[in-house]
Amino acid sequence: MLTSNGYTLDESRLGELEAVPGAERHDRDALLTRIRRDGYLFLRQALDPAAVLGFRRYYFERISAAGAGLTAPGTAAGDGIAAGRVDPAALRRVLFTDIVPGSTYHAFCTQPAIRDWFAWFLGGTTHLHRRKIIRHTAPGESGIGTATQAHYDLVYIREGTDRVLSAWIPLGDCPVSRGGLTYLEGSHRRVMRAEAEGTLKRPAASITADLPALAAEYGARWLVADYRAGDMVIHTAHIVHAALDNVDPDGVMRLSTDIRYQRADQPIDLRWQDDWHDRDGL
Repeated sequence: MLTSNGYTLDESRLGELEAVPGAERHDRDALLTRIRRDGYLFLRQALDPAAVLGFRRYYFERISAAGAGLTAPGTAAGDGIAAGRVDPAALRRVLFTDIVPGSTYHAFCTQPAIRDWFAWFLGGTTHLHRRKIIRHTAPGESGIGTATQAHYDLVYIREGTDRVLSAWIPLGDCPVSRGGLTYLEGSHRRVMRAEAEGTLKRPAASITADLPALAAEYGARWLVADYRAGDMVIHTAHIVHAALDNVDPDGVMRLSTDIRYQRADQPIDLRWQDDWHDRDGL
């Protein structure tokens, strides 16, 4: 049984996220055709797993050293085992004054496996939006507002090009039970039509927390996957996506980052050129 924000997903409206086959991984035309058709590219082992796990360890160790109490006493901080106690003030302080604006996070998001891939795929000089988001979710957190609600990125970033691409990167293994990202199959086509007609233009907001109802409305499936350290999903600004609840039986936190690249010669949303903060209004 899979849930998101406490809503149980209908098993008849679940499917598997399709990974890009090896034969297409270095075929730009094939990838362009695929992302136009599906709205996403699921790239297995696009990154060095050791680099991903190294950053995961860095993240939890920095928070642990700050006394935020996020990880369980007596466990290796890098394992990300959730503690029962968290100091919200200490957590926010280290996250927004140290980790997010820090050089280690920037280096991870601009590593050649990411930066060079986008330059190749987009066919020109690229721009990484400075507003880069990193999230952790502990098992047992549920209810409205815990997991990322259904949305498409353009409603948050529409003051630039609509050709901005997001990369969602699980920072560590993320089986379905750990609350990874899920995509509403084919939703980008309906969203693009509605955007062209002007019927979906609204202030930045999620669509809904009720994923089962949205799947029924669209007549579509929610696509899920067991992600592994090193995987990366690229998605367009139009595809609807959300997160599942973390119900990991071993108490392991989900950690992930989402970042955005675009061609540098296309319009850039200036609101996304400052470091991410949970009170930045976006």
